[in-house]
Amino acid sequence: MTPTIHGTVLRMGHQGVLIRGPVGSGKSDLALRLMDQPGFGIGLLVCKAELVADDRVMLDVANDKLMAQAPPTLQGLMEVRGIGIFSVNHVPCVQVTCVVDLAETAIDRMPDALQQTTEIKGVTLPRLVLRPFEASAPAKIRAFLNQLPTIGE
Repeated sequence: MTPTIHGTVLRMGHQGVLIRGPVGSGKSDLALRLMDQPGFGIGLLVCKAELVADDRVMLDVANDKLMAQAPPTLQGLMEVRGIGIFSVNHVPCVQVTCVVDLAETAIDRMPDALQQTTEIKGVTLPRLVLRPFEASAPAKIRAFLNQLPTIGE
């Protein structure tokens, strides 16, 4: 079986977003807020967030693309801290097209976000660093997605 990493993955429009951070850093909370919002950002892209995997993610490379899915025992399950585990509609697999790393410290005010990248399993991906509990975090992710090239359906 493919090893897992701590992370949460969402499909947002045609993009696969991998949210990384330590246990308790806010991955599920941020995903919940993205899924609960209608999908309007500050750009042209309107995208609904759909769960692929919460808490643990299996990552594999196929045709030079990073693919993500939930481990079988966690498919369609999401933790809502303080309430419990919920069954939610989910997408079985998605191509990861960007990474959001959660930070606890201050973020550069004007970083060149499109120049930040990270490599996972030999695949280089655009990377956004943000503080997950800021009210604007979901809008910042949508703004970031609006700057990325669109992948095919």
